[in-house]
Amino acid sequence: MSEPALSMDLPAESSAASTSAAAGDLPVVPLAHSASGRVSGKAWKVPKSATVRSHLPEGVKTKKWEERMEKTKKEQAMKKLQAELKQDKKDDIKRRRDITLERKKAAEERQRLEEAKAKMGARKAARLRRRMGRTKKINQ
Repeated sequence: MSEPALSMDLPAESSAASTSAAAGDLPVVPLAHSASGRVSGKAWKVPKSATVRSHLPEGVKTKKWEERMEKTKKEQAMKKLQAELKQDKKDDIKRRRDITLERKKAAEERQRLEEAKAKMGARKAARLRRRMGRTKKINQ
């Protein structure tokens, strides 16, 4: 029973000296504090930093936000102008098509009226002939 008492009586200085000699005189790395104030306790762990995004285009990396927004606004204005021009062109084509259809309908109506007039003229002439006592047999 005396053996465990002996192991407890070892001085603290001898245990500290043996661990530093066993470590092989490695350089001590100071721990960096994180944003929250905690320290990881692991000397090999490097502090985290923002991700480097190399796949982003150069314009996004280098240009300022205002410059990009100006460019975007210019592009939107150009698209809007193009859409307006396209709509104007469509409207012009539709207007010309409507005018052509109106003219065609008017011409068909005139033709129909002329045919009706000719038919009415023929009927009136037939009526007059009948009044005079002539028939188809006599006129032939």
